Amino acid sequence: MSDATVDWIDGHQLQRLDQMLIVVDENDKVIGADTKRNCHQNENVEKGLLHRAFSVVLFNSEKKVLIQRRADTKLTFPGHFTDSFSSHPLSNPEELEEKDALGVRRAALRRLQAELGIPEDQVSLEDIVFMTRYHYKAKSDVVWGEHEVCYLLLIRKDVTISTDPSEISSFDYLTREELEGLLERGARGEVKVTPWLRIIAERFLYGWWPYLDEVTQFVELDKIHRV
Repeated sequence: MSDATVDWIDGHQLQRLDQMLIVVDENDKVIGADTKRNCHQNENVEKGLLHRAFSVVLFNSEKKVLIQRRADTKLTFPGHFTDSFSSHPLSNPEELEEKDALGVRRAALRRLQAELGIPEDQVSLEDIVFMTRYHYKAKSDVVWGEHEVCYLLLIRKDVTISTDPSEISSFDYLTREELEGLLERGARGEVKVTPWLRIIAERFLYGWWPYLDEVTQFVELDKIHRV
């Protein structure tokens, strides 16, 4: 822990390091809980510490996807372009509920209001569709990283956004071609892109995009993609 410095993050992010996340095994079975700080230290990840998370892709009525650039004060992958928003369900009864991924969807509703400032009356639990899960590991730097079983959620709504600057530095709605261009720029090192945005786009979104009106045909309730 002595090397786990966090001097670039702000007070809001620092407080959230004490949140208790849901620790799972590789099959997403709950086996305990641990702090956000511990769950994101590479030394713990290398020992097998794995936690539950979610990523959300939000499409508007023009079938463009919301892409954000993470704030420079984020713990992992600061300043990177990424999905619409992502976070973690907390280890509490409401967000541990697994039927219909209800706990994770509740967590997503909580975070979209906090991170994107979307008014409560614009998105409901029923608007948040659980699509699939993926398991990945990625280092942000020498000390901090990610190791998650991540629920991929999809929302199709026109919403009002008022972002939290401690979470998001900028955002835009992109077409598929624009997202492909962003990822190409990332591959060339011109911009920074989170590894999970590339996973989501290349493994899932590009295949779903032409069929957004019937996107539930791609729902995979029991599958975990290993990436």
